Parts: sequence; C-alpha cells; structure tokens
Amino acid sequence: MNISAMIKLTISMAIFGSIGFFTVNTGIPALELVFVRCIFATIFLSLMWYLTGGHKTEQWNKKEIYQTILCGVFLVLNWVFLFKAFEEMAISITISIYNLAPIFVLLLGTLFLRERLTIQGIMAIATCFVGSIFIVGIGNFQSIEQFMNSGFVWALLSAICYALTMFTSKTLQSLSPYATTFIQTIVGVVMLLPFSNFDVFVGLTGMNWLFIIGTGLIHTGFVYYLFFDSIRNLPTIVVSVLTFVDPVVAILLDTLLLDFRPSLLQSLGILLVFGGIVLTILKPRKQSI
Repeated sequence: MNISAMIKLTISMAIFGSIGFFTVNTGIPALELVFVRCIFATIFLSLMWYLTGGHKTEQWNKKEIYQTILCGVFLVLNWVFLFKAFEEMAISITISIYNLAPIFVLLLGTLFLRERLTIQGIMAIATCFVGSIFIVGIGNFQSIEQFMNSGFVWALLSAICYALTMFTSKTLQSLSPYATTFIQTIVGVVMLLPFSNFDVFVGLTGMNWLFIIGTGLIHTGFVYYLFFDSIRNLPTIVVSVLTFVDPVVAILLDTLLLDFRPSLLQSLGILLVFGGIVLTILKPRKQSI
C-alpha cells in the first residue's frame, strides 16, 4: 500500500471538508466564486510548477490532455453546482447528497465499463435514494417548485459531476499532478469568464477576500494537487473509504461553528446515505443481474 498517497488523499479530503464554511463567508455567488478560485489556483500551481522545475520534465500526452480538459469541465461544473447548493441548504445536508458520488461511479461502471450490477449494488442505490428523500425532507418532494427550491437538484448535479471527475481522471498517468490541475483550472477560467458578473466583487470586506483567496489557493490549488497526485496511486476501494474524511469534517464544522442541528429524519437520512455508500466499498456478493 502506498502510505504517502494515503496521507495525501486524507489531508486533501480533510481540508476540502472545510470548503462549505469558507464558501458561506466569501460573500459572492457560486459562479463568480468558482471563477476567482480558478484564477488563484492557476497562479499558485504555475508558481509551484516553475519552482519545482516540473515544467521542464513534463511528459505531454495528447490523449491525456484531451481527457484532462474533459475532466476539467466536469470538475468546474461540480464546483458551481456544489456552491449553488450551499446557497440553498445547510452544509451538512449538501455534503451528504454530494457524497452520493460513489453510487454514480458504480452506475457509470455498469453503463460504460460493462461491470455487472450486484444485488449489493442495487441495495446501496435504494438505500441512498431513501436517505436522500429523508435528508431533503419529504415535504420538499410534494411539488416541483418546492423540490427545485430545496437545493437538492444542485447538490445532486454536483455529485454526478464529481463522479464523472473521478471516473475520467482515474486513468491519468503521464501528466503530472501540476499539469493535470493547471489545465483544469485554466478550463475553469475560460468556461466561466463570459458568464461572470464582476460587480459582485465591489464592496467586499477584507475578511471576504481572505476566504475567497483561501478557497483558491488552499481548497483548489493545494487540495486538488494532492487529490490527483494520490488517486492514481491507490486502489478504488481505498479512495472510496478515504473520501469519508470530507463529509465527517464538513458535518463537524457545520455543527460546531455554524450551529447546524439536523432533525431526527435528516439524521436518519444521513446515516442511510453513508450506509449505502459503505455497501459500495464492501466486497460484493456473487449474485448479480
């Protein structure tokens, strides 16, 4: 087992768990936050890439460049949807839905890699589905308007894009983590520039800028360097287990610092979602469909 890769992934997930706390203190909308964090991350990664001399020894692979660009599109959409969800729902609720990503990875493997869906996998999907309804609240599913305003759709779209990010990045080998993350943050700048409203940056406080820069340098540049450097050196089962560090940290911070108190039904839903995710990383049974 690659202990160094495990430590890097654990650190990245622990730091990423605080992103919700940072996001709600930036004072700007989701799209503009992702745009500015991509700028800061690109600057940070460029500097680190240059100082380490990695740009001189980079092994460029055309196929992996295209794959990284596609991965970058999914990653940026994942950020935008996640931050939109933070605007509508509590951090703990959003993160619980967001961490349905392993379920979607399971479905992607079934659809595109011809992996057979086991009975255990079906149980995991059903458990997470019921848990998601409990988390958002049954009342929010009684009308389309309530459902759309709950933030559930944004969180779900974020989970899907996160799954697509993991799915498309798992086979990257030639490009360094610097090159991988650099390309993806550049994709973010290009994607979001035409849609960004720069008026939202007027009148921000110094504390707002501190949280904005933090999400760019720490949660984007540093975290995703660690993430892409570690994920390629670890088996899927280990990656799936260590991603639990992210929601644990997020829920603790939401509870301790933002005074979030889930209802009994929401607590049950959170347990069901994580129980379903655990089913996806346990050794599958022989039965399949």
